[in-house]
Amino acid sequence: MFLHYLELAWRNTLAAKGLSALMVLALALGIGACMTTLTVYHVLSGDPIPHKSARLFNVQLDAGDMVGWTAGQEPTFDLTRFDATALLRDRRAPRQVMSSGFNTAVGLPEGDTKPIFSSVRMTSADFFAMFEAPFRHGGAWSAADDETQARVAVISASLNDKLFGGVNSVGREVIVRGQPLRVIGVLQPWKVQPHFWDLTLGSYSETEDFYLPFSTAMALKMGHWGNMNCWGKGANGGSSLDLNASCSWIQYWVELDKPGDAAAFRDYLVAYSEAQRKAGRFERPTNVRLRSLMDWLGAQKVLPADVRLQTWLAFGFLAVCVLNMVGLLLARTLRRSGEIGVRRALGATRGDIFRQFVVEAGLLGLAGALLGLLFAQGGLWLVRQSPNDYARLAELDATMLALTLGLALLASLVAGLLPAWRAALVTPALQLKVQ
Repeated sequence: MFLHYLELAWRNTLAAKGLSALMVLALALGIGACMTTLTVYHVLSGDPIPHKSARLFNVQLDAGDMVGWTAGQEPTFDLTRFDATALLRDRRAPRQVMSSGFNTAVGLPEGDTKPIFSSVRMTSADFFAMFEAPFRHGGAWSAADDETQARVAVISASLNDKLFGGVNSVGREVIVRGQPLRVIGVLQPWKVQPHFWDLTLGSYSETEDFYLPFSTAMALKMGHWGNMNCWGKGANGGSSLDLNASCSWIQYWVELDKPGDAAAFRDYLVAYSEAQRKAGRFERPTNVRLRSLMDWLGAQKVLPADVRLQTWLAFGFLAVCVLNMVGLLLARTLRRSGEIGVRRALGATRGDIFRQFVVEAGLLGLAGALLGLLFAQGGLWLVRQSPNDYARLAELDATMLALTLGLALLASLVAGLLPAWRAALVTPALQLKVQ
């Protein structure tokens, strides 16, 4: 019976080409606008590590001075090197990472290849396991390498391709600021969005190309790139990267066995802060933050407010398009009252008429979905041309493709309910008398 309804729907659609095309276009415009903004929202609000994000926590300690301080304000964004080193040494979490970024040229000892300007992350050994970095060759360094300031490095697949032609480069040397470092690992292509472990370099920046132990970077005076907040005497006459410098610039993350362990770890942070106040290092009242990954992204407003607004506006536009479709379907239904009366007189039930008109609306919805996909692809192409750092991520994946088709069919079926109900109420005797 469904095939019969489908055949009738196709014939009736062709019989009113102009009206059908207008309904398909209206629905497609609504779907295209809605899916363009919804795809951007989906990309920007996604969980970068869904299966463990609830166990990853960002750490903040308020080590600043009293200048400009107000009660209840956020702690300093990052940690000082002294505090990050102390927390790492205490090892109160199963995994913990201190890290920061900079940019530099990476070359080869032979000098045959031009050095590649690369983004660099100086970090501690747990970084790769905590954030599940996928290795193609070799592996990460150990905690012992952190302590001995080992001259080792991990490089990205992209940098490996540029420097070594894509071959296994484990054991080879690279030169960074005149210093030789041995490659011990090569990552597979690795995209993590947003770049949550260091938002100071851009929420949607690419993952780094070069990784080395934090202690090694400090011993070789590799420098720093990104956010830095100093107070009081700042670097005390020395470098702002010194161990005792009153400057916050290090991102600190911990991984706990279960989300419920956060309370105990927060108590530890409070006790540490109180101890630093007694020692005279911290001036402000104890003010710690321990946020899970998704809470951290929310607190830092990684999802732009204008994207939320655009998404709501697009859904509003879709609602207007659906209402227009309802009006057009009602107009077409009234024009076919005579046909409906004849069908009822020949034995068709009200249910038969209702189902036929719902199938017709679904057919129009399918056509609108296909055209809406083209509009959505065009809208996403325009988004990718914008200067926003997240623009390159605006791609329609399989999930959003399925959602597009489902949303279009749902919208068309909702639009078709009232006209179908109205058609089912047509009185055959009255229509035959008029005819």
